[in-house]
Amino acid sequence: MRVHLLTILCLISCGILMPIQSQRLARKPIVIIDPGHGGTDYGAVSGNSIKEKDIVLNIALKILRLNTLVFENSFEIYLTRHIDTLIALGDRTKLSKVLKPDVFISLHCNQADNAFAKGIEVYVFDNSIYKRSSTYIAYQIQAEAKEKLGFKTRGVKQASFQVLRETQSVCPAILLELGFLSAADEGGYLERSDKQDALALVVLESLIKYFE
Repeated sequence: MRVHLLTILCLISCGILMPIQSQRLARKPIVIIDPGHGGTDYGAVSGNSIKEKDIVLNIALKILRLNTLVFENSFEIYLTRHIDTLIALGDRTKLSKVLKPDVFISLHCNQADNAFAKGIEVYVFDNSIYKRSSTYIAYQIQAEAKEKLGFKTRGVKQASFQVLRETQSVCPAILLELGFLSAADEGGYLERSDKQDALALVVLESLIKYFE
């Protein structure tokens, strides 16, 4: 299950697509988790100098781990990166074009000049043929985060982010902003390992409801 992105991308150049496609219907739902940023691209930075790239990678790894420990491998999960490295956006979306996943989720943290800005917001691509499914997943995650963790919901928004634009014909896809590192309390929350576990559970529980 823990396949490195470069290994998957080799399938593109080698043309080894049929085994993946032919077994598609017999598989568990395939989910790609895309931890944003990485390497020299820090993303947002909290007042404690905690970097977005590290938080989202931690949460992605926790999703992978909890899928095994808590959800009995309900999903076949792939990450676009497993370590602190910068992966080109185009390479992230190539992974989705190879695997043909059921869902693509890009993880991020927010930042704003307004230190009081808080909450979870989710982006979908407006012209996606999977817009309805993407929007459903987005609202489900927000509802779970509000009910279970007390997060404010900032709504589902439309954007033409590259990872959404280039997956719009492949599968439902969302870009998830997990909260504001620029808000002292929310940033502190996102830095804690146990709270990252809670957010990972929210994502997995939302996916369980989506596939029910």
